[in-house]
Amino acid sequence: VTAGGLCPGLNNVIKGLVEILSFDYGVKNIFGIRFGYAGLNPDFGYQPVMLNPDTVDTIHELGGTILGSSRGQQPTDIIVDTLVRMNINILFCIGGDGSLRCAREVAEECMKRNLKISVVGIPKTIDNDLQFVGRSFGFETAVLSATDVITSAHNEANGAFNGLGLVKLMGRDSGFIAAYAALATTVVNFCLVPEVPFTLEGLFKALESRYSSGKTHAVIAVAEGAGQELFKDQEERRDASGNILKNDIGEFLTRKIKEHFDKVGKEVNFKYFDPSYMVRSIPAKGTDAIFCFQLAESAVHAGMAGKTDMVVGSMNEQFSHVPIEYAVNERKKIDPNGTLW
Repeated sequence: VTAGGLCPGLNNVIKGLVEILSFDYGVKNIFGIRFGYAGLNPDFGYQPVMLNPDTVDTIHELGGTILGSSRGQQPTDIIVDTLVRMNINILFCIGGDGSLRCAREVAEECMKRNLKISVVGIPKTIDNDLQFVGRSFGFETAVLSATDVITSAHNEANGAFNGLGLVKLMGRDSGFIAAYAALATTVVNFCLVPEVPFTLEGLFKALESRYSSGKTHAVIAVAEGAGQELFKDQEERRDASGNILKNDIGEFLTRKIKEHFDKVGKEVNFKYFDPSYMVRSIPAKGTDAIFCFQLAESAVHAGMAGKTDMVVGSMNEQFSHVPIEYAVNERKKIDPNGTLW
């Protein structure tokens, strides 16, 4: 089952799971659950699909997930009832913190009923923000994709007098994509992330200083969760998974920067880029694709060994079994005093 938002490599993981189950263990009945945990709730009527090496042969070339996804938790008892009715012995949950919390509750319910069902998580978060699991699959591809957009923003900004390119990237609470993409391109002048508060006045002053120094362009990379402290008196909103919906920092900065430079009478040629859904919906590339297969391989070995209530991690070049409770306990964030920042 794949749950939550899309991420590069989902199909690679699905393919890896099917191939290891089939070729290494001879498993014949592999169900693909449609549209997240909703596919385990009969009320929705989503029928599972049968998966085998032939049906997944070329899915790694596609972005997204062939199974579909959804946000939001379903009743744990109904999910477990479905697993029992379908005679499922191992449930592989590919998802982020919300999806893994649901997986943990399913595992606990199975143990409570004394059912021999393993629940194994594979960490999926494009923001790279889960603890104790190392980097997340799809992160490397997301950074690669983001660098292409930043390069375009730089070209646009450099092609006009006082050009300014603003790129909004994914990162609700952790700014790893923005930070890594900024380092990878080396053309970002201002990187704004949730972990480091900033003020509009400070940003305006920094931009003015850059233009006054003789530079005729600037590039800003901003994570979607950055600058939320600038939105005062905004009502808190949440998505179906319980995640706080962030206010749109990209549109906000676009408006405020234009207002400021109009006010001071300075020309700025502004270009705004929001590639969020492009970045997360492409296929995994390069070593990221290999990493997806290795995670799937480790997950199958764990499930066949009877492990449960765990997520597969990768620390110090070694694959590890991490209790789901630890992985979702708190988000991994950039340390403003660390070497990365």
